[in-house]
This record gives sequence, C-alpha cells and structure tokens, in this order.
Amino acid sequence: MDLTSLNKERNKRRKPAIDLSTMVYGKVPPQAKELEEAILGAIMLEKSAFDTVTEIVKPECFYVEAHQIIFRAMQGLQQKSMPIDILTVVEELKFREQLDAVGGPYYVTKLTNTVVSTANIEAHARIVLQKFIQRELIRISGEIIGDAYEDSTDVFDLLDDSESKMFNITNNYLKKNFEDIGNVLAKTINRIDELRTKTEDISGVPSGFSTLDRITYGWQPTDLIILAARPSVGKTAFALNLARNAALHPTKPIPVGFFSLEMSAAQLVQRILSAESEIKMEKISRGKLEEYEYQQLHAKGIKKLETAPIFIDDTAALNIFEFRAKARRLVNKHNVGIIIIDYLQLMSGSGDRNNNREQEISSISRNLKALAKELGIPIIALSQLSRAVETRKESKMPQLSDLRESGAIEQDADMVMFIYRPEYYEVMNNEMGESTQGETHIRIAKHRNGSLETIKLRAKLEIQKFEEWEEEGGFGGGNWRPVTPGSTPPASSGGAGDGGKLFIQKGSRMNGGDFDEGFDNEAPF
Repeated sequence: MDLTSLNKERNKRRKPAIDLSTMVYGKVPPQAKELEEAILGAIMLEKSAFDTVTEIVKPECFYVEAHQIIFRAMQGLQQKSMPIDILTVVEELKFREQLDAVGGPYYVTKLTNTVVSTANIEAHARIVLQKFIQRELIRISGEIIGDAYEDSTDVFDLLDDSESKMFNITNNYLKKNFEDIGNVLAKTINRIDELRTKTEDISGVPSGFSTLDRITYGWQPTDLIILAARPSVGKTAFALNLARNAALHPTKPIPVGFFSLEMSAAQLVQRILSAESEIKMEKISRGKLEEYEYQQLHAKGIKKLETAPIFIDDTAALNIFEFRAKARRLVNKHNVGIIIIDYLQLMSGSGDRNNNREQEISSISRNLKALAKELGIPIIALSQLSRAVETRKESKMPQLSDLRESGAIEQDADMVMFIYRPEYYEVMNNEMGESTQGETHIRIAKHRNGSLETIKLRAKLEIQKFEEWEEEGGFGGGNWRPVTPGSTPPASSGGAGDGGKLFIQKGSRMNGGDFDEGFDNEAPF
C-alpha cells in the first residue's frame, strides 16, 4: 500500500474531528433564527415564495433543526405537486411522523404570525445562506485544525482535502443567477466580431491536425470532449499528440494540463520524446541508442520539450474532488488552456458507498462538464469502450452505445470521438486490396455544435506519432517542423503562463510544488 492510500485509511479510522462551530470563544454560532421563522411562515402564506427560497437555500442551511424538518416537508409537498400551507405542512409532518419533533401544530401555525410581509423573502433567504456558510467555514476549520495536529497526517493530503471542502461550499451553495439576454447578446456579438476579423479559421485550441480542425475549429472553451477506444488502440499516444501540438503550436501555443491516472510521468515523457525525435519508443525505454540517435534525441526532442508548457500530474486513484482542486490551481497559476485526463474510468467519485459504478461515472462526467464551464476551457477525457465492440460480427467501428459503464458520458459530452484502427482487428487490407497498415479513423459520433464526420490519420505507434493521412512527414498535420542541430525551435509565446517548463507533479508529494525558482534550472530528464 502506498503512502497516500495508507494516510487515507488512517483518516477513516481516526476519531471524528471536534466540531468547533458551537464552542469557539464560547460564542453562539452565526445564525438568524427570526429570519428562518419568517421564511417558513412566508412560504405557507405566499404561493410563489417557495420557488424563490429553494433556489437559494437547502434544508441544511437552517440552523434550527425543527426548521430543517419543516423545510424538507415543504420540499416533499412540492414534489407531490401539492399546495404548501399550514394544513398541508401539518399533514405532511404527520405522515412523516415528525410533527411532535418540530413542536406540534401550534409551532407551525406560530411561524405565520411572525410574517409582516413576503416582499423581502429573497433577502432573508440570502442572509440565512450567509450564516450557514459562516458555520460551515467554522466547522471545516475545526476539522483542519484537528487533522493538522495528527502526526500521521500527510500535509498534501490535508491541503487537497481542505481545498475540496472549500470548493464544495462554492459549488453547492453559491449558484450563478439569471443573465439578461441583452448582456448575453452583446457578448455573443463581440465574439462573432472577433472571429470575423481573425485570419485563421481556428477559434479554439488547435488539435494540430488540419482535417480535424476543419470540423471542430479547434477544441472550444467549456466543451467536454470524450476520446474513446478499446485498450492498446492508441488513446494515450493520440492524446499526447494533441497535448504536444497545443503546447508547441508555432503561432498560438496553449499551456496544457495532463492528468495521467494510468501511466507515470516518466512513461509519458518517453512517449512524447519518441514522437518528437522520431526514435522508436522501444529504444528510448531501454536506453539502447546509437550515438547519432542520442544526438537526435537531444536536438529534436529534449531541446524543444524542455520549454513546452505541459504540466503533468500522475497521481494514481485521483478522485473528482482532488482533480477539481488541482485543475483550478493549474488554470489560476499557469494559465492552462486545455486539460486532458487519461482516463475517465480510473477516476473515483464522491466515495458514496450507496452508488454503483455507473452512478459514480455519471457523477464524474457531470462534474467534468461543470468544471469545463466554470474554468472556461475544453476538457478532453479519455474513456474505455465496452467489450460489445469485440462481439459484434458486423463493423467494429465503435458506436455511442459502446461507451463503458455509463450512458451519462454520452449525454454530458459536447463531443464524442472514437479511434478505430483496422489493424487492431487483424483487418490487413481494405476493400480495394490496399494495406491498412497505420490506417486510423477518428470518428466524431457526437458533435453538439458541428457536423458528424470521420477523418483518416496515419498512426506510427512505434514512435507514438499520428500524422495527416495525405502526408508522410510532419508531426500533427503540418505544425511540426524538423529541428536540426543548427536550427532553433519556435519560441513559445503568448498564453504560456509563466514561460513554463515541462512540469511534472508526482502525486501530491513535496516535489509536486514550485517552492523555489531554482526548479527551472533543473534538467527535466
């Protein structure tokens, strides 16, 4: 068992942290009991009041437990499409056997007596929410203090856990409000004007493959893109090609965050080096290089990649909360413009034992889409396909129904792409009798904002590289230019964050952070 898993197991066995929310300096926790009473009373008097309140607060936001029970009863009535008034609330509480717990019919009736007007109910609800968030911050702080005193606590696990808890407050209780269509129209027109004046067709993050960019116009902000295939087809190799092409684009370099839950950072870098230097992956991994190959590795690979704004995190068993925290830090600190995850099924969810794996994957895909919207960047998530592809007698070309473990992946994604190689299924010649060696089909099976097409690329998996089908040479459809010992690689400028290096985060340990400026002077290999 690794150190991270051991610490998490210890945390489960540890006694619960003391709740300091009721005992800090002997003060009463932040609360607004009178406003809670006014809100519940107004809901029973004003038909539209519940809709206003339920958009702002949840049952747990009420400080008084009786008020939480009453609000849940009101939610139950709403779900049954029943009116909410004194009589129906009392009956619902009787049905739930909770009427005595709240103080009986007298207390429910008393709530309406405190209501002077329902005009300010939204303001009252926001104050109740504010008090709840203050209590939550006190509670979380108490848990952090308790964990920090434990000698067995890993400091980076504690930081990740703390950030996840803080993010959950923002994500669950601070919702974005409606936006006037006039404001949205103004932003949309500005965006259209920007695109009209652009000389290039790509409006998003370039993939580096002209045939693919012609369909997608680049990976678009806020999009969740699913890249799926069977094992060993070339998902990771293709994803690394996309990462390299974005980070080293000659005119529009984009910092890339790459989360690898399957391979180590060293294995990924070896693959990128193989593709960039065009030296077989097997030779690089074994270190069996001739002198000229070693020179080629430095001239075409290392010299270019050491300035690439690619940030790698190879934390194993990453959960969705840890991922969100890390992703937000990457965007804020390094101006990352696209995130790639390898791969979706290796990520764990919220840890709710009541959920099966399909529900967990559904939750993860929803969270990924929400995060893409929040950060305003595209997220590419690699995904496995089910064995149904293998059992089909007809075409082995993947279909949306082949996505493994959850139909929610298809629903949440803005784009779903499949990688299909005839060679993988031992189809060595096509209908024309031509060799299928290297033939790779990228099928866009779902495209929320564009057409559904299939493009053909050439895979050279011995060097981990994909090329345009029409071209024998070139990395990533024309963006790649060979670097000879006497030439200079194109400078990375504009959007490259702090002028980044190929940055590797090993799990969440100490060498994952930028603690001094000297990091940039260290050899990355």
